[in-house]
Amino acid sequence: MNVLVVNAGSSSLKLRVLGEDDTVLAETQVERWSGGDETGPLEDFLRDAPAVNAVGHRVVHGGSAFTSATAIDDDVRAEIEALTGLAPLHQPRALAGVDAARRLLPDLPQVACFDTAFHTTMPAAATTYAVPASWRQKWNLRRYGFHGLSHAYASRHAAGLAGKPGARVVSCHLGSGASLAAVTGGRSVDTTMGFTPLAGLVMATRSGDVDPGLLVWLQRAGLTLDDLEDGLEHHSGLAGLSEIGGDLRDVRKAADNGDERAVLALQVYVHRLRQSIAAMTASLGGIDVLVFTGGVGEHDAALRADTAAGLAFLGIDLDTGRNAEVAADSRVSGDASTAEVWVVEAREDVEIATQTRALLNPNDARH
Repeated sequence: MNVLVVNAGSSSLKLRVLGEDDTVLAETQVERWSGGDETGPLEDFLRDAPAVNAVGHRVVHGGSAFTSATAIDDDVRAEIEALTGLAPLHQPRALAGVDAARRLLPDLPQVACFDTAFHTTMPAAATTYAVPASWRQKWNLRRYGFHGLSHAYASRHAAGLAGKPGARVVSCHLGSGASLAAVTGGRSVDTTMGFTPLAGLVMATRSGDVDPGLLVWLQRAGLTLDDLEDGLEHHSGLAGLSEIGGDLRDVRKAADNGDERAVLALQVYVHRLRQSIAAMTASLGGIDVLVFTGGVGEHDAALRADTAAGLAFLGIDLDTGRNAEVAADSRVSGDASTAEVWVVEAREDVEIATQTRALLNPNDARH
């Protein structure tokens, strides 16, 4: 079964066709895609791509309704659209991808794969906010977690590479958005993001965790809700700390040149990352595998080294040479490290294709 994977981001569109063994048969990335009714990029891609048997879509938010991959029909599409308020940047783009594929490939099964679904296995102690019960009940307030497709693949693949299929894994998805997941036996038991993707780690332009009292104070001081949303989403994180921008490469270059704001930005980023890895380890009762994935996690050796330097108490020890010369899907921990550390290539596309095939061919043991 060849699967067309449609991954619509907040401004970009990634398209891949994966063969039965997850070989990439064709791919393209449109950096600026308007979404809406635009089918041109997908139509152009399909013109030269091999024939496909099904389409798998990445959808950021599944709310409480969607706990696994789901075949898309008109009712499912409407339910996904109803969740737009929980992911206003991503949900409309995912729907645009769904609509384009359904128009161009009307006879093929279309499957929605949700970033939140992986975290629906978290226990109530990890998902419940300590806010008034009436709020929780009226608005279904809970910690959903995100990046689930990436965490599912990275944690499973790293545990397999380590030869520890039932391992306690802390998965670090570090890119423009960033989150951690605590995974044991392939099931998520905790994560750093919450009701929205704003929570948790310091990110490129997102704040991560902030004292809610600070936000109340700022609103009383004169900021509007729009001011708060814009500031927390687009002008915080590394960009807000460094006043340079959200690209970690630029921040690191400035820090190396002595920019004190950039130095502080890196220190805050690493402090929060170490702290959260320890918290995820506590949720697991220990750690067997630590995995780095995503653009930053895969390519910033200095960040991995700085992070691990504060985690020796967890039995984590990086090998300097391995870490500096890392390739995709490589172990970077030293021989004395009691927890293995791996760098794994982010492959949300493989997870989407796997979930799509599993839904359409439930008796196929390979999936």
